[in-house]
Amino acid sequence: MTALLGVMVATVSALLPLTNPPGAVATFAVLTAGQGPARVRSQAWRTALDVAAVLVVSALVGTLLLNALGVSLPSLQIAGGIVVGHAGFRMLVPATPISPPEQQHAAMKTDIAFSPMALPLIAGPGSIGVVIALAARHPGVQARIGIVLGILVIALLVGLCLRWATPVVDRLGPTGTGALTRVMGFLILVIGVELVVHGVQALGVGGAALSGSAGLG
Repeated sequence: MTALLGVMVATVSALLPLTNPPGAVATFAVLTAGQGPARVRSQAWRTALDVAAVLVVSALVGTLLLNALGVSLPSLQIAGGIVVGHAGFRMLVPATPISPPEQQHAAMKTDIAFSPMALPLIAGPGSIGVVIALAARHPGVQARIGIVLGILVIALLVGLCLRWATPVVDRLGPTGTGALTRVMGFLILVIGVELVVHGVQALGVGGAALSGSAGLG
């Protein structure tokens, strides 16, 4: 049970700054502007369900996909770190989270839960890479249950944040929302750098081990 809780806490800690539920509030409020309260609530919870589905599937089958493609965990960590770091940098530097054509298309859609909210805004490549790395690092049924529970906690936080999106945005205002986004962006950038460092270190250790084995042979 202790190990399960440890993996669950690690999953929540890793995903919270990446999924950034408070940071998605402003975009959600804009995309659901003009919709009725019942529709907004429905979209909020559907987004949470879609986020959970994307991340749970990634955690359960991602390792199998890596093995099939012959991709190592350190390589995934480095690639994921670059993606995560780029996402954090974009949050630090004022920029739109989705392109103008995507914004126009999203504004015309009545259902924005899966796209663009769940993918790519919340459960993006960085979050998917992290849950795959966690699953590869913590094999076993109990660990997978802990990862899934951590993902469900994140999905619940997403649903709660988006459920109260408009009031929060109104209270924070543009300045408060921008400040919160930049703080989260810095934390995400740090996490990206950390992933790259761990990946490079893992590759170095693996290379040294292989060199040692070759020398003994």
